Amino acid sequence: MKFRKGRHREEPEINFIPLIDVMLVILIFLMATTTYSRFAELKINLPTADAEKVVEMPQSIQIAISATGQYSINNQVTTFGGQEAFAAELRRAAGGNNDPMVIINADSQATHQTVVNVMEAARLAGYSKLTFATQTGK
Repeated sequence: MKFRKGRHREEPEINFIPLIDVMLVILIFLMATTTYSRFAELKINLPTADAEKVVEMPQSIQIAISATGQYSINNQVTTFGGQEAFAAELRRAAGGNNDPMVIINADSQATHQTVVNVMEAARLAGYSKLTFATQTGK
């Protein structure tokens, strides 16, 4: 039983033009929103040092700062009575040395102000060699 006599059947075809339009829009969107990380980095070559270690240790003043804000100079606990008074304590600890190395051992929980106080006192005492002691992460 053929009910459709004389009519031939049309084959379905896929229209690719809307698909191409959508793909071009997606491509333009991706190109506009992509970030290029190669511009966000600075390419630098760090210098290397091949110097030998210094055998002679210059005279140094060890200053320790606890997390609670207590100060000690060469393992002698002292109070901070102002920057001028602390500078006088540093001069006393240096003895006859004109420019000793000031090593600051600050607790990681110590406030920035306590460290800045020591740095300012060292400046007032005329000491220009400052360094900070750290520990290596294990």
